[in-house]
Amino acid sequence: MNSTTASEQYEELAFFGALAIMKATSESTNGALMVIEQSGPRGLGSPLHVHHNEDEWFYVLEGELTVWRDGQTIVAGAGDFVWGPRDVPHTFIVSSDEARFLLGTSPAVFEGFVRALAEPVEALNAPAGPPDMEKVMAAASEYGLEILGPPGIPA
Repeated sequence: MNSTTASEQYEELAFFGALAIMKATSESTNGALMVIEQSGPRGLGSPLHVHHNEDEWFYVLEGELTVWRDGQTIVAGAGDFVWGPRDVPHTFIVSSDEARFLLGTSPAVFEGFVRALAEPVEALNAPAGPPDMEKVMAAASEYGLEILGPPGIPA
């Protein structure tokens, strides 16, 4: 019987202000899939972007996400799944007080972007500031993402 805790089994990172727990990595899936469990407060989200190298999906475990995908707004609660095919613009925000969700990509190319911008988990306790957009844009270019706009649901 394995008596390790989740934090001992999985790598924990701070990514765009969220706790990101690496559940499946390119190493463990031979590059086929990346899955991270993320949790964060209301307003946490991603810039409006497009993945050119992978499909992305969200599965809400607790709370609520609002996902904008190519002009469609989807409110997803616990147990809901949202698909984000490659080459389709999308963004999301946490629209409940807090949310916990799985974010996956196939193949696992997006993991490189996460790792390029992630910080040690202790950074979650530091005062939050805006991301270094020069670093974000460089990582996006390297990993086949196109940043189209700021975080938030387009009007």
